[in-house]
Amino acid sequence: MSTGQVSQVFDKDGVVRPTAEFPPDIWGDCFLNYNSEEDKIDHVRREEEIEELKEQVRMELRSIVNHPLSKQINLVDTVERLGVKRHLETEIEHVLQHIYDIYYHDIDHPYDLCTIALSFRLLRQHGHQVSSDIFNKFIDEKDNFKESLTSDVLGMLSLYEAAQLEVHGEDILDKAIVFTAAHLHSMATNLSNPLATQITHVLKWPIHKAVQRIESRRFFFIYQDQPLHNQALLRLAKLDFNLLQSLHKKELCQLSTYVNIIFNPSCIF
Repeated sequence: MSTGQVSQVFDKDGVVRPTAEFPPDIWGDCFLNYNSEEDKIDHVRREEEIEELKEQVRMELRSIVNHPLSKQINLVDTVERLGVKRHLETEIEHVLQHIYDIYYHDIDHPYDLCTIALSFRLLRQHGHQVSSDIFNKFIDEKDNFKESLTSDVLGMLSLYEAAQLEVHGEDILDKAIVFTAAHLHSMATNLSNPLATQITHVLKWPIHKAVQRIESRRFFFIYQDQPLHNQALLRLAKLDFNLLQSLHKKELCQLSTYVNIIFNPSCIF
Protein backbone atom coordinates (compact mmCIF):
# COMPACT_ATOMS: atom_id res chain seq x y z
CA MET A 1 0.00 0.00 0.00
CA SER A 2 1.46 3.37 -1.05
CA THR A 3 1.84 6.18 1.43
CA GLY A 4 2.03 9.88 0.70
CA GLN A 5 4.73 12.37 1.59
CA VAL A 6 3.93 14.43 4.67
CA SER A 7 4.62 18.17 4.58
CA GLN A 8 3.56 21.20 6.62
CA VAL A 9 1.55 24.28 5.70
CA PHE A 10 0.43 27.34 7.60
CA ASP A 11 -3.27 28.18 7.74
CA LYS A 12 -4.61 31.75 7.79
CA ASP A 13 -4.05 31.99 11.54
CA GLY A 14 -0.42 30.96 11.27
CA VAL A 15 -1.00 27.52 12.73
CA VAL A 16 1.19 24.76 11.32
CA ARG A 17 -0.90 21.91 9.96
CA PRO A 18 0.51 18.70 8.45
CA THR A 19 -0.68 17.67 5.02
CA ALA A 20 -0.13 14.48 3.07
CA GLU A 21 0.24 14.16 -0.66
CA PHE A 22 -1.25 10.78 -1.34
CA PRO A 23 -0.88 9.08 -4.72
CA PRO A 24 -3.89 9.21 -7.08
CA ASP A 25 -6.76 6.85 -6.42
CA ILE A 26 -6.29 3.65 -8.44
CA TRP A 27 -9.94 3.90 -9.52
CA GLY A 28 -9.46 7.36 -11.02
CA ASP A 29 -12.76 8.88 -12.18
CA CYS A 30 -14.30 5.47 -12.80
CA PHE A 31 -17.17 5.91 -10.35
CA LEU A 32 -17.51 9.67 -10.90
CA ASN A 33 -18.26 8.93 -14.55
CA TYR A 34 -20.79 6.23 -13.74
CA ASN A 35 -24.08 7.02 -15.48
CA SER A 36 -26.86 5.72 -13.25
CA GLU A 37 -29.53 6.99 -15.66
CA GLU A 38 -28.29 4.74 -18.45
CA ASP A 39 -28.15 1.83 -16.05
CA LYS A 40 -31.67 2.49 -14.79
CA ILE A 41 -33.27 0.98 -17.91
CA ASP A 42 -31.21 -2.20 -17.54
CA HIS A 43 -32.02 -2.21 -13.83
CA VAL A 44 -35.78 -2.29 -14.47
CA ARG A 45 -35.40 -4.99 -17.13
CA ARG A 46 -33.29 -7.12 -14.80
CA GLU A 47 -35.74 -6.76 -11.92
CA GLU A 48 -38.61 -7.92 -14.12
CA GLU A 49 -36.68 -10.98 -15.28
CA ILE A 50 -35.54 -11.70 -11.72
CA GLU A 51 -39.15 -11.75 -10.51
CA GLU A 52 -40.09 -14.23 -13.23
CA LEU A 53 -37.11 -16.48 -12.43
CA LYS A 54 -37.78 -16.29 -8.69
CA GLU A 55 -41.30 -17.57 -9.22
CA GLN A 56 -40.00 -20.38 -11.42
CA VAL A 57 -37.47 -21.47 -8.77
CA ARG A 58 -40.12 -21.14 -6.04
CA MET A 59 -42.30 -23.62 -7.91
CA GLU A 60 -39.37 -26.03 -8.19
CA LEU A 61 -38.65 -25.80 -4.46
CA ARG A 62 -42.32 -26.41 -3.62
CA SER A 63 -42.47 -29.50 -5.79
CA ILE A 64 -39.06 -30.92 -4.88
CA VAL A 65 -40.47 -32.47 -1.67
CA ASN A 66 -41.91 -35.21 -3.88
CA HIS A 67 -38.43 -36.18 -5.06
CA PRO A 68 -35.69 -38.28 -3.39
CA LEU A 69 -33.85 -36.78 -0.43
CA SER A 70 -30.64 -36.25 -2.39
CA LYS A 71 -32.41 -34.06 -4.97
CA GLN A 72 -34.15 -32.05 -2.25
CA ILE A 73 -31.05 -31.26 -0.26
CA ASN A 74 -28.87 -30.60 -3.31
CA LEU A 75 -31.34 -28.04 -4.68
CA VAL A 76 -31.44 -26.20 -1.34
CA ASP A 77 -27.64 -26.24 -1.13
CA THR A 78 -27.31 -24.92 -4.68
CA VAL A 79 -29.77 -22.08 -4.04
CA GLU A 80 -27.81 -21.03 -0.98
CA ARG A 81 -24.37 -21.35 -2.54
CA LEU A 82 -25.45 -19.28 -5.53
CA GLY A 83 -26.34 -16.45 -3.15
CA VAL A 84 -30.11 -16.16 -3.72
CA LYS A 85 -31.28 -17.63 -0.42
CA ARG A 86 -32.81 -14.34 0.75
CA HIS A 87 -35.33 -14.44 -2.10
CA LEU A 88 -36.51 -17.96 -1.27
CA GLU A 89 -36.28 -18.29 2.51
CA THR A 90 -39.88 -19.47 3.01
CA GLU A 91 -39.56 -22.22 0.41
CA ILE A 92 -36.14 -23.30 1.69
CA GLU A 93 -37.41 -23.60 5.25
CA HIS A 94 -40.39 -25.62 4.04
CA VAL A 95 -38.10 -28.12 2.31
CA LEU A 96 -35.76 -28.38 5.29
CA GLN A 97 -38.64 -28.85 7.73
CA HIS A 98 -39.97 -31.61 5.47
CA ILE A 99 -36.54 -33.29 5.46
CA TYR A 100 -36.24 -32.98 9.23
CA ASP A 101 -39.73 -34.41 9.86
CA ILE A 102 -39.66 -37.23 7.30
CA TYR A 103 -36.06 -38.37 6.97
CA TYR A 104 -33.77 -37.20 9.69
CA HIS A 105 -34.98 -39.38 12.56
CA ASP A 106 -34.37 -42.56 10.59
CA ILE A 107 -31.27 -43.94 12.33
CA ASP A 108 -31.16 -46.93 9.95
CA HIS A 109 -31.07 -44.63 6.94
CA PRO A 110 -30.05 -46.04 3.55
CA TYR A 111 -28.51 -42.75 2.38
CA ASP A 112 -24.92 -42.15 1.33
CA LEU A 113 -22.37 -40.05 3.20
CA CYS A 114 -22.69 -37.02 0.93
CA THR A 115 -26.48 -36.80 1.32
CA ILE A 116 -26.42 -37.27 5.10
CA ALA A 117 -23.55 -34.84 5.69
CA LEU A 118 -25.12 -32.19 3.47
CA SER A 119 -28.49 -32.61 5.20
CA PHE A 120 -26.84 -32.35 8.62
CA ARG A 121 -24.99 -29.14 7.71
CA LEU A 122 -27.97 -27.36 6.20
CA LEU A 123 -30.38 -28.39 8.95
CA ARG A 124 -27.96 -27.27 11.66
CA GLN A 125 -27.21 -24.02 9.85
CA HIS A 126 -30.95 -23.29 9.86
CA GLY A 127 -31.32 -23.95 13.57
CA HIS A 128 -32.76 -27.46 13.57
CA GLN A 129 -31.78 -29.67 16.50
CA VAL A 130 -29.97 -32.47 14.71
CA SER A 131 -27.76 -35.06 16.37
CA SER A 132 -24.34 -36.07 15.11
CA ASP A 133 -25.30 -39.67 15.98
CA ILE A 134 -26.58 -39.87 12.42
CA PHE A 135 -22.94 -40.49 11.41
CA ASN A 136 -22.59 -43.61 13.57
CA LYS A 137 -23.44 -45.70 10.52
CA PHE A 138 -20.08 -44.70 9.03
CA ILE A 139 -18.02 -45.81 12.06
CA ASP A 140 -16.21 -49.17 12.08
CA GLU A 141 -15.71 -51.66 14.93
CA LYS A 142 -12.56 -49.80 16.04
CA ASP A 143 -14.60 -46.61 16.55
CA ASN A 144 -13.01 -44.90 13.54
CA PHE A 145 -14.51 -43.72 10.29
CA LYS A 146 -14.52 -46.49 7.70
CA GLU A 147 -11.58 -46.35 5.28
CA SER A 148 -13.94 -47.25 2.44
CA LEU A 149 -15.36 -43.71 2.68
CA THR A 150 -12.16 -42.31 1.20
CA SER A 151 -13.24 -43.40 -2.27
CA ASP A 152 -16.19 -40.97 -2.05
CA VAL A 153 -14.57 -37.58 -2.67
CA LEU A 154 -17.81 -35.56 -2.59
CA GLY A 155 -18.89 -37.39 0.53
CA MET A 156 -15.59 -36.56 2.23
CA LEU A 157 -15.95 -32.89 1.27
CA SER A 158 -19.51 -32.80 2.62
CA LEU A 159 -18.47 -34.48 5.87
CA TYR A 160 -15.61 -32.02 6.33
CA GLU A 161 -17.99 -29.08 5.83
CA ALA A 162 -20.59 -30.62 8.16
CA ALA A 163 -18.06 -31.26 10.91
CA GLN A 164 -17.18 -27.56 11.02
CA LEU A 165 -20.52 -27.02 12.77
CA GLU A 166 -19.63 -29.21 15.73
CA VAL A 167 -20.49 -28.16 19.27
CA HIS A 168 -18.58 -28.97 22.44
CA GLY A 169 -18.52 -32.67 23.25
CA GLU A 170 -19.26 -34.02 19.77
CA ASP A 171 -16.34 -36.42 19.56
CA ILE A 172 -17.57 -38.00 16.35
CA LEU A 173 -17.29 -34.65 14.56
CA ASP A 174 -13.82 -34.07 16.01
CA LYS A 175 -12.83 -37.39 14.48
CA ALA A 176 -14.54 -36.43 11.22
CA ILE A 177 -12.44 -33.27 10.87
CA VAL A 178 -9.18 -35.13 11.48
CA PHE A 179 -10.18 -38.01 9.21
CA THR A 180 -11.43 -35.94 6.27
CA ALA A 181 -8.73 -33.26 6.45
CA ALA A 182 -5.93 -35.81 6.31
CA HIS A 183 -7.38 -37.68 3.35
CA LEU A 184 -8.51 -34.57 1.47
CA HIS A 185 -4.99 -33.10 1.65
CA SER A 186 -3.72 -36.33 0.10
CA MET A 187 -6.47 -36.33 -2.55
CA ALA A 188 -5.68 -32.75 -3.57
CA THR A 189 -2.19 -33.81 -4.66
CA ASN A 190 -3.38 -36.82 -6.62
CA LEU A 191 -6.51 -35.57 -8.36
CA SER A 192 -6.70 -33.37 -11.43
CA ASN A 193 -8.40 -30.00 -11.70
CA PRO A 194 -11.03 -28.74 -11.08
CA LEU A 195 -11.71 -31.18 -8.22
CA ALA A 196 -8.23 -30.75 -6.73
CA THR A 197 -8.68 -26.97 -6.74
CA GLN A 198 -12.07 -27.31 -5.07
CA ILE A 199 -10.63 -29.51 -2.31
CA THR A 200 -7.76 -27.11 -1.65
CA HIS A 201 -10.18 -24.20 -1.46
CA VAL A 202 -12.57 -25.97 0.93
CA LEU A 203 -9.72 -26.94 3.24
CA LYS A 204 -8.72 -23.29 3.44
CA TRP A 205 -12.18 -21.72 3.39
CA PRO A 206 -15.04 -23.94 4.58
CA ILE A 207 -18.42 -22.53 3.57
CA HIS A 208 -19.35 -21.06 6.95
CA LYS A 209 -16.02 -19.20 7.20
CA ALA A 210 -16.05 -17.75 3.68
CA VAL A 211 -17.45 -14.43 2.42
CA GLN A 212 -20.76 -15.38 0.85
CA ARG A 213 -20.75 -12.98 -2.11
CA ILE A 214 -17.22 -13.96 -3.12
CA GLU A 215 -18.06 -17.64 -2.75
CA SER A 216 -21.25 -17.22 -4.78
CA ARG A 217 -19.40 -15.70 -7.71
CA ARG A 218 -16.83 -18.47 -7.56
CA PHE A 219 -19.57 -21.09 -7.46
CA PHE A 220 -21.19 -19.71 -10.66
CA PHE A 221 -18.33 -21.15 -12.71
CA ILE A 222 -18.35 -24.49 -10.91
CA TYR A 223 -22.10 -24.91 -11.23
CA GLN A 224 -22.44 -23.85 -14.86
CA ASP A 225 -19.98 -26.58 -15.87
CA GLN A 226 -22.22 -29.26 -14.38
CA PRO A 227 -24.07 -30.99 -17.24
CA LEU A 228 -27.49 -30.97 -15.53
CA HIS A 229 -27.38 -27.52 -13.95
CA ASN A 230 -30.62 -25.62 -13.43
CA GLN A 231 -30.53 -22.87 -16.05
CA ALA A 232 -33.26 -20.73 -14.44
CA LEU A 233 -31.54 -20.84 -11.06
CA LEU A 234 -28.13 -19.99 -12.53
CA ARG A 235 -29.61 -17.12 -14.55
CA LEU A 236 -31.37 -15.80 -11.44
CA ALA A 237 -28.13 -15.89 -9.44
CA LYS A 238 -26.13 -14.05 -12.11
CA LEU A 239 -28.77 -11.36 -12.62
CA ASP A 240 -29.11 -10.84 -8.90
CA PHE A 241 -25.33 -10.56 -8.54
CA ASN A 242 -25.12 -8.01 -11.36
CA LEU A 243 -28.00 -6.01 -9.93
CA LEU A 244 -26.21 -5.76 -6.60
CA GLN A 245 -23.02 -4.70 -8.40
CA SER A 246 -24.96 -1.88 -10.06
CA LEU A 247 -26.22 -0.76 -6.67
CA HIS A 248 -22.66 -0.73 -5.31
CA LYS A 249 -21.51 1.35 -8.32
CA LYS A 250 -24.28 3.86 -7.70
CA GLU A 251 -23.33 4.14 -4.03
CA LEU A 252 -19.64 4.56 -4.90
CA CYS A 253 -20.56 7.22 -7.45
CA GLN A 254 -22.43 9.17 -4.78
CA LEU A 255 -19.57 8.73 -2.31
CA SER A 256 -16.93 9.72 -4.89
CA THR A 257 -18.91 12.82 -5.80
CA TYR A 258 -19.16 13.80 -2.14
CA VAL A 259 -15.43 13.27 -1.54
CA ASN A 260 -14.59 15.21 -4.71
CA ILE A 261 -16.64 18.18 -3.52
CA ILE A 262 -14.98 18.11 -0.09
CA PHE A 263 -11.43 18.06 -1.45
CA ASN A 264 -12.08 20.03 -4.65
CA PRO A 265 -14.73 22.62 -3.74
CA SER A 266 -14.09 24.56 -6.94
CA CYS A 267 -15.64 21.70 -8.94
CA ILE A 268 -19.13 22.74 -7.84
CA PHE A 269 -18.93 26.06 -9.66
